[in-house]
Amino acid sequence: MPIPWRSSADMFAQILKQRGVEPDAVRDVPAAWDAFGEFLQIEIAGIEASENDGDGFIVQWGRWDWNDNQPALSFGRQLAVTEVGEPDERYWQPEYWQVELQLIFREDPAWADLASLGHQDTGFDFDEVGPPRTAALERICRFLDLYPQLAAIWRAEPICSDLTIERAG
Repeated sequence: MPIPWRSSADMFAQILKQRGVEPDAVRDVPAAWDAFGEFLQIEIAGIEASENDGDGFIVQWGRWDWNDNQPALSFGRQLAVTEVGEPDERYWQPEYWQVELQLIFREDPAWADLASLGHQDTGFDFDEVGPPRTAALERICRFLDLYPQLAAIWRAEPICSDLTIERAG
């Protein structure tokens, strides 16, 4: 049964905790990734269909202003919410919301040149929940393994983490 979109961050937090991971104190990136994969397989109500880019996910990495330029890795699920505004209006568009788990790391020579990778994310993937999404997650893991900096940060222990749901864009 689909969960309401407004409950999506709470559901992700619950899945993390079931795996022994505290959302605000992640210490095991692979465990957080496994929880993210499980979260991505949950149907969400109140959003556009996947074929309309209503439910997608992205992995991002780098250094950003909002985290004091510390090395970071994030797992995000973007939802095109249809339960806002007046869909009958001529120029109505869904609102985009993102559930994001951001992991912050200490400086380390293994990923000092993280920004040199050129791209800072995997791009959004909108494969449907189920086997197509499982295959997409596997493709992303293979992609991330191609870069030594990302493989190193994947094996590191974050110094802090934060799980949020915020309006995107």
